[in-house]
Amino acid sequence: MRTGTVTRARRGGAVKGSEQRRPVVVLYERIVDAVHAGTYPPGSVLPSEPKLAAELGVSRPALREALLLLQEDGLLTVRRGVGRTVAASPPRRGFERLRPLEELLGPSRVDPLVRAMEEPTDFTTQQLLTPATAELAFWESVLTGEGPSAAHSQEWAAPADVLADVHPAFAEALAAQPSGVTMLNCLLGVSRGLPLAGHSALSATLLGRRRGDQLGRPADTAALLAIQSVRVGDVPVLAAKYTLPTGTPALPVVQSL
Repeated sequence: MRTGTVTRARRGGAVKGSEQRRPVVVLYERIVDAVHAGTYPPGSVLPSEPKLAAELGVSRPALREALLLLQEDGLLTVRRGVGRTVAASPPRRGFERLRPLEELLGPSRVDPLVRAMEEPTDFTTQQLLTPATAELAFWESVLTGEGPSAAHSQEWAAPADVLADVHPAFAEALAAQPSGVTMLNCLLGVSRGLPLAGHSALSATLLGRRRGDQLGRPADTAALLAIQSVRVGDVPVLAAKYTLPTGTPALPVVQSL
């Protein structure tokens, strides 16, 4: 849990839920989430330790340990006579430092399974804020490195009229349907100078029958599920689900774990 270092999310077994993490880690993430949600906005001064401990319902020793870790990670600063202040530009977590999955996994091949247009689902409606009548470009891929298939990728782009307005170069790149890359890689390749921002969430899952068949793994294989959305300014342009089963090479991401 150090700023600027790369930790590795390993999938050597079942992924632990938050209830199995150290209490200070859970508290750390609660405070980070509160910062991103605007409860403690960037640049604001945190309440005093006694008041903050009461607000969060935790002991002061546990809170103090979490606050020290947050200071080390650059999310908080301490100013004499002022107190603990939330950083003006809090560091991003997880996949929010945008890099294509094929780069994060190391050298790997992207094999396309589907390149099509789809109607919105509950997931894409939530992530891309699309109307039910829209059509979305959908890419499904399997990523393979050395050994067995390493990951399963599902990616959706915002409707063509949205992209024509906020990112026409991405719309053109999608229309060309380049082979051997993920949609995120395609997006990053045509986005120099644009204010891209990512948001991600990681959770535990099982492959299930369909993804298991595609990856050549049993359906009950434990996996890490990464959900990611990417925006141009305030407009969402890409949503993705990346599934990485047990045995996948260590995934280098900056994590707050």
